[in-house]
Amino acid sequence: MSDDLKYPGFKSSELISGLGAAFTKYSDAEKQSQIKRTNGVFELQVSNDKKETATWTVDLKKAGTVQKGSAKPKADVTIILSDDTLVDLANGKINGQKAFMTGKLKTKGNMMLATKLDAVLKGAKAKL
Repeated sequence: MSDDLKYPGFKSSELISGLGAAFTKYSDAEKQSQIKRTNGVFELQVSNDKKETATWTVDLKKAGTVQKGSAKPKADVTIILSDDTLVDLANGKINGQKAFMTGKLKTKGNMMLATKLDAVLKGAKAKL
């Protein structure tokens, strides 16, 4: 797993690092299929208990990559959530819709694209 995707003090760092590793394991055909299905750039703004914020960009529009930092150019959707909520989403303890409805997840931009995050996380988890 890639340490350059990790932020100290964030449980979701392992998850994002694993997502990046899964993307590198995709064959070109699998990556193109995922890009075609998703067609968007997600910016995840994750806050921890210490009120620190970590930002990751998941590009499933062109490159099929995960990187640390804000999206350049602008993300199609920015998802704002806590470290615990992201971990719970990835583990299937909560779905994106329920997290949104209960205020645990906020979005800016293309809200319909945000609904595809669950599928991205599940697909990457299957690859690990």
